Amino acid sequence: MTGTSDKNADVDYFLTSDGLDTSREKEIGQHIGYRYDVNLLPDYGRLTPFLKTYIELMGWDDLNWLEDVHMGYEEGHAAVFDRNANGWIRVPDSVDLPDNQQDRDMIARELLIKFQMSDRHPMRDLYRAYRKF
Repeated sequence: MTGTSDKNADVDYFLTSDGLDTSREKEIGQHIGYRYDVNLLPDYGRLTPFLKTYIELMGWDDLNWLEDVHMGYEEGHAAVFDRNANGWIRVPDSVDLPDNQQDRDMIARELLIKFQMSDRHPMRDLYRAYRKF
């Protein structure tokens, strides 16, 4: 059966659901936002030159694990959260950020990758301490 009764059932479900519908959402304890808001999907026309090269070198067709990386704020400063270091990476105040959120998110993704590859990342200390060779 189609029509308004199906639409009302969908609305009722979303009003009563906890939003954790997939097994992954239940595992991480939060909903995956872009399932509901397509505006959260990356606009690939806004990739930075660095990200284009990175995706090509990695052999990916998309941003893969970077899709859920967004520009946020920590104590009033633009920042991106690094799950590996469990902390915020602040964007230097000298960086003039664009108004468009998609552009800001691309900068956040680039900043995160560059920091994770740098010698300043805490995971580098673990690598040096525990590498096999």
